[in-house]
Amino acid sequence: MSITIALAGNPNCGKTTMFNALTGSNQFVGNWPGVTVEKKEGRLKGHKDVSIMDLPGIYSLSPYTLEEVVARNYLLHESPDVILNLVDASNIERNLYLTTQLLELGLPVVIALNMMDVVKKNGDKIDTAKLSASLGCPVVETSAVRGEGCIAAAEKAAELARSGKNSVPLHTFCQSVETALSTIGDLVKDVVPQESARWFAIKLFERDEKVMEGFTLSADVKDRLESAIRVCEETMDDDSEGIITGERYEYISKLVGHCVRKGKTGLSTSDKIDRIVTNRWLALPIFAVVMTLVYYISVSTIGDIVTGFTNDTFFGEWISPAVENFLVGIGCADWLTGLIVEGIVGGVGAVIGFVPQMLVLFLMLCILEDCGYMARVAFIMDRIFRRFGLSGKSFIPMLIGSGCGVPGIMASRTIEQDRDRKMTIMTTTFIPCGAKMPIVALIAGAFFGGEWWVAPSAYFIGVAAIVVSGILLKKTKRFAGEPAPFVMELPPYHAPKAVNILRGTWERGWSFIKRAGTVIVLASIFVWFTSSFGFVDGHFTILTEDALAAINPTLLDDTTDFMDLSILATIGSAIAIIFQPLGFGNWQASVATFLGLVAKEEVVGCFGTLFGVAGDALELVDAGEFEALTPIAAAFGGSSLAAYSFLVFNLLCAPCFAAIGAIKREMNNAGWTLFAIAYQCVFAYACSLMVFQFGSLFLGGGFTVGTVAAIIVLIAMLYLLFRKGYQGEGSKLRAVDAVHA
Repeated sequence: MSITIALAGNPNCGKTTMFNALTGSNQFVGNWPGVTVEKKEGRLKGHKDVSIMDLPGIYSLSPYTLEEVVARNYLLHESPDVILNLVDASNIERNLYLTTQLLELGLPVVIALNMMDVVKKNGDKIDTAKLSASLGCPVVETSAVRGEGCIAAAEKAAELARSGKNSVPLHTFCQSVETALSTIGDLVKDVVPQESARWFAIKLFERDEKVMEGFTLSADVKDRLESAIRVCEETMDDDSEGIITGERYEYISKLVGHCVRKGKTGLSTSDKIDRIVTNRWLALPIFAVVMTLVYYISVSTIGDIVTGFTNDTFFGEWISPAVENFLVGIGCADWLTGLIVEGIVGGVGAVIGFVPQMLVLFLMLCILEDCGYMARVAFIMDRIFRRFGLSGKSFIPMLIGSGCGVPGIMASRTIEQDRDRKMTIMTTTFIPCGAKMPIVALIAGAFFGGEWWVAPSAYFIGVAAIVVSGILLKKTKRFAGEPAPFVMELPPYHAPKAVNILRGTWERGWSFIKRAGTVIVLASIFVWFTSSFGFVDGHFTILTEDALAAINPTLLDDTTDFMDLSILATIGSAIAIIFQPLGFGNWQASVATFLGLVAKEEVVGCFGTLFGVAGDALELVDAGEFEALTPIAAAFGGSSLAAYSFLVFNLLCAPCFAAIGAIKREMNNAGWTLFAIAYQCVFAYACSLMVFQFGSLFLGGGFTVGTVAAIIVLIAMLYLLFRKGYQGEGSKLRAVDAVHA
C-alpha cells in the first residue's frame, strides 16, 4: 500500500531540516500547479512505498497568504493519507493553533514535537502522554537538528495511515459558539464529508470567502446561516473570525497549562541577545559591522586568496597553456585553437575565477541564516523599509540577491501582499549581485587606480535605487497602499548545522556554475566568432594578417585594428548611438552591455575576449598593476566619468536572462514581466544619463543638448518623488508586529 504523508507546520519550526532528514537526497523540487510556491516531495528513507509531501510553512489554514491557500487546497482536495504536524515545542502555544485546525479536517494526524532538545535545555517539561490524550492523536518527541525521532515520527504516521483511523477533534468551544456551529452543521451536512463537517462549519461561521464560493446555497439557507452567526456575534460582542481565534487560544492556553511545566523563568538566552542586536539604536551599527566583516572575508581575505589562485595559477598557468599546447600538438587549425583557448576557456575562465569569492560569500550568509540572525535583520530593516513603501521582508530577497539575483527573486515568495511582492521582485536586482562584482573590479582598476570607494558606492547606488523606486512606485495606483503587517518568526539562536550550511552554499554556487557552463559558454563562443570574423571588401573571412593580405594588403598598416572590421563591431556600432548620451557610445562597451543581458558575468567575459585582460582583473587590481588594464580604458576614451556611467547603467538595468526567467516565474504574468524589465532599463538609463551629463557639466564640459535632457529627467523624477500619492479605498495604517519564538 502506497502512503502519502503531508508534512505541515509553521515557518521556522524545523520543517525543512526534518524533510531533509526523512528523505535525504531522494527528493524532487518543483512548483505547485498555477502558482510560484515551491513544491517538495520525497521518499522516506528505507520505505519505497512512503512518499512525503513538504507543504509550505503556514501559521493557519485561513487563506491570508498564497502558501496557506496552496496547503489548504492540497489537504482538502488531494487528501493525503496522513498529516505529520511538526510543532515547535519551544513555542508550543502558538504552534498548536494550526494543530487544532488540522485535527478538524478529519484526516489521520501525528504530532512531531520538534526542538525537544531546546525544551530540555530550558528546563521545561512536556507530558506527551497527556498531550496525546487531550488532542486525540499520537505525539512523538523529535529533534530534527540532531536527527532524533524523525524516522520514528514518520513511521508512526505511516502506521496510523494503514490503520485507517481518522483523527477526531476533542476540543470544543463555548456554548454559544457550539450552538451556532451545530446549526450550521445541520444546514450543510448533506453536502460536506462527514469526517470534515466540523471544519466546514467553522469556516462558514468565519465567513471564509473561498469556502463560501464552493457552496451553492438557497436564499433561505443563507439567511438561516447568517442569522446563527449574528446571534453568536451579538452574544459574544465580537466578529465571527475573532470569536473563533479567541476560543482556540483559550483552549490551547488551558491545554498547555495542563501538559507543560516551565522550568527556568525570566528571559531566555535568545531574548537577552535580542535586547542588544534588535535594540533601536544598536541594531543598525551591529548589522553594518556584521555585513562589513562578511564582505571583507569573502572579498578581501579568504575569497581573494582563492580567487587569485584560480585566476592566476589554475587558469593562467595550468589550464590555458595546457589546452593550447595540446591543440597545437595535434595540429589543430588556428581558428579552432583560437575558439577553444580564447573563446571558451578564456571567456568562461574570466567568470569562473570569481566563483571562490562567491562561494565564501554564500557560506557566510548561510551561517547567518542558519543561526537565526537573518530573521532579526528583516525585523530591524522593517523600520526603515516601511518609510519607503516596502516591508521588512523585502530585505531578505535583496540580501540573498547580493549573492545571486535568481534565488533573491525567488525569496520574494515569503511576502504576503501581491503588490509588495511585485515591487520587491522589480527592485531586488538593483543590489549588486556576485556576477556584477567583476564589473566593479574592472572599472575600479582600469579607471580609478583600485580606489576603495568604488565598490561601496556600487552598493550605495543599489540601495538608493531601491529607496527611490519604492517611493515612486508606491505613489502609483498599481502599488498604492501600506505595506502588509510584518509578522515573522524569530527562531531561537542556535549553532549553525554544517549540513544545512554546505547544502545552502552549494545550491547557490551551483546555480552560478551551471550558467557558466551553459549560457556563458555559448555567449563566449558568440563573442569570439563575431569578433574574429567579418566582411571585408565583400568577402566573409577570418580576421588574420594572412587572410586580410590576400584580400586587401592596404588593410595591414599600423592604424588598422582588425576588430573594427568584425561582425561584432558592426553590431555594436548599430546600437552604440543609444548609449551616446551616457558617455560610452562605442561598439565595444555597447556590445558588452548588450551581452550583459545574457549573463552579467559576460560583461567581463566580453572584455576578456576583446582585450585579453579581464580574466585577471581582480588579480591585477590587488597587485596594483593598473597599467595592465589600460587597454580597457580605450573603450571609454580614457574617461573615468564615462566608465562610471557605464558601471551605473549595468548595475541598475535589466538583469541576466536567468534572473529575467525567475521574474517571469514569480510574476506569473508576461505583462508584469515586461513592465518590470522596462522599468529597470528606463530607470537605469535615466540615472546613467544624469551621472554623465551633470558630471560633464561640473567638470567643464559645457552646456549641451544632453545636459538639457538630464535636467528634464531630474525634474520629472523629483516631481514623481514628491507628488501626492494615489489614495485608494484600501489604503490604511496597519500595525507592525514580530513574533518571538
